[in-house]
Amino acid sequence: MTHPFLLIDDATVRRQLSLDALLPAIEKVLIDLSAGRVVQPLRTVMELPGPGSLLFVKPALAGSALATKLITQVPDNAARGLPTMIATLLLLDPATGIPLAVMDATWLTELRTAAVSAVATRALRDRQPKRLAILGSGALARSHALALRAVVPISDIRVWSPTRANAERCAADIDGTASPDAESAVRDADIVVTVTNASTPVLMGRWLKPGALVHAVGAPRPGWRELDDAAMANYVIADHRLAAETESGDVILSGARVQCEIGEVLAGRVKVPAGVTIIFKALGQAVEDAVAARLVYDAVAANGRAATAAR
Repeated sequence: MTHPFLLIDDATVRRQLSLDALLPAIEKVLIDLSAGRVVQPLRTVMELPGPGSLLFVKPALAGSALATKLITQVPDNAARGLPTMIATLLLLDPATGIPLAVMDATWLTELRTAAVSAVATRALRDRQPKRLAILGSGALARSHALALRAVVPISDIRVWSPTRANAERCAADIDGTASPDAESAVRDADIVVTVTNASTPVLMGRWLKPGALVHAVGAPRPGWRELDDAAMANYVIADHRLAAETESGDVILSGARVQCEIGEVLAGRVKVPAGVTIIFKALGQAVEDAVAARLVYDAVAANGRAATAAR
């Protein structure tokens, strides 16, 4: 069987990648990652000329999904009216190595990142209404509001950003409220999401409500942090232990112990103690991109075959 080669733009990815399909795919691949059933070397990270600017190269093989994603993080792009994260993904046939698609992976990255947090939330928290605090006001703040609302009732959302106007715009987009400072956003929150470009802590452990769940998504470099030592002294779960211990400044600089991987929790191999404050450190694993890209490709290819058959 021949597979069509596709160029897939952002608009098509947005139409074809649904949370309904993505959430179970992400849950399965996180379980497979922890069980050693995927192939995923550590990502390569290259510094770019601008302050805080990076290029990530992320290959992975998960079942029928073989992919390499290139993602740039350029904080100065916000002032240019451009996304701070831009991602491009190459999907290949694992049996032959033949390229199947090149796709804009910007929305794919935003949605699958939030989907990981949503899958973890569903496993770690009950379905009672939750107060949500988001530190950061970019694309990942918006995608997290969407994904978390899909798995747990959210009573209110408070958004903080170093730039007040950005926080207000984000809050308006996600039906939340802007907080004047990070502490007031976090106090009494049941779930906290950190999606900033910070390299020094913006979340202090003393602000956290006992039993809170923190999705620590930013600070993807060994020398960068979003959380202070007090926050990291809580029960730490990683999406991938080796990645967290090699690439996460939050883990490395605090000396925190990674208790387990989320895939072990999802598989029922680890039971998290009741009532503990949890820090879920997610660095964004390449296998997540691979399975998300395969979902998009299969959907687009199926639509193309259906259109051909109808003619």
